[in-house]
Amino acid sequence: MKTYPIALVPGPVSVPQKIREAWLTDFGSSDLEADFYELYARNQGLVQKLLETKESVVITSGEAMSILWGGVKSALRPGERLLAVASGLFGEGFAEMARAIGAEAEIVAAPYDDLPDPRKVREAARRYRPQLITAVHCETPSGTLAQNLRELGEIAREVDALFLVDFVSSGGGVPVEVDRNLIDIGLLGSQKVLSLPPSLSVSTVSSRAWNVFERVGYSGYDAYLPWRKVPEVHALPYTHDWQGMTALNIALEAIMEEGPENAYARHARAAHLCRTMGLEMGLTLFPMREEICSPTVTAFNIPDGWTWNELDSALRSRGLVVGGNYGPLDGRVFRIGHMGSQADETLVAKGMGTLEAVLKGR
Repeated sequence: MKTYPIALVPGPVSVPQKIREAWLTDFGSSDLEADFYELYARNQGLVQKLLETKESVVITSGEAMSILWGGVKSALRPGERLLAVASGLFGEGFAEMARAIGAEAEIVAAPYDDLPDPRKVREAARRYRPQLITAVHCETPSGTLAQNLRELGEIAREVDALFLVDFVSSGGGVPVEVDRNLIDIGLLGSQKVLSLPPSLSVSTVSSRAWNVFERVGYSGYDAYLPWRKVPEVHALPYTHDWQGMTALNIALEAIMEEGPENAYARHARAAHLCRTMGLEMGLTLFPMREEICSPTVTAFNIPDGWTWNELDSALRSRGLVVGGNYGPLDGRVFRIGHMGSQADETLVAKGMGTLEAVLKGR
């Protein structure tokens, strides 16, 4: 596959050289070496600091979809109920997952360009009495960022449900505040803000969630229960990715060295620049209001007179690659990924300048 010098795909993002170099080192067996468990523990502590939680952290091998499935399967038995708070593809996807394992599901839906109404969520939760409520912090296809996680967490507590949040493409680029927002199961991917390949998944798990996991007793490959005592107990459910864990440590230490607040400010500046330049060249935002746009990805409507294939081909011919879309947004909305290593104003300015030149050259 051809690569491009101006990479602004909303994940997997460009992997910095220092992180790539972790795969050039040979390590021993992660199952057997004390050094690996020490590294795992260090990464747990760094994740807790970044995500502002005192709860457990679980780090597993595999792309983030594995923990979306693992979270649902670990928290629900067949016949139990999931309430999906959704304004996009990933939010709706949780309902599909629940139904696939024999659970029931209801969706509190909002238009893809807006955010769900917490009042409707509360009404549905009190009526439906779910065991699990799910939400997505950043709906990457829509470019939106949820503003009301705390209120959703409170609703989950009111009905004694677990609260699961997908912050795969926001964690590290915007404050998540797991404990403040009452998140029981938090899901983070390695290929977004952390700027690793899509090889690891990071979860936060509350004591409430562990109790439910014990009751449900799910024991598949993507189950959480086998990880509960790692690294205190030196035993893994499968051979872990030592190179990936080393790369994760490099990424987390880099954020801590920069300072999380400075990292958030860098993402906000890159996002503001992207949207300002886009609007100035005549593009329109897909989200209904700019204040609900995510700091990690911007979604623009495809401009009049262009198809997505035409625009994508024209941008690639000038060395720029951005993101297309999925489902009902396919062919209608394209996305600029300014997360992690790509939350760089110089890179964003170059990319948006290239986009403007393509549009003017039509």
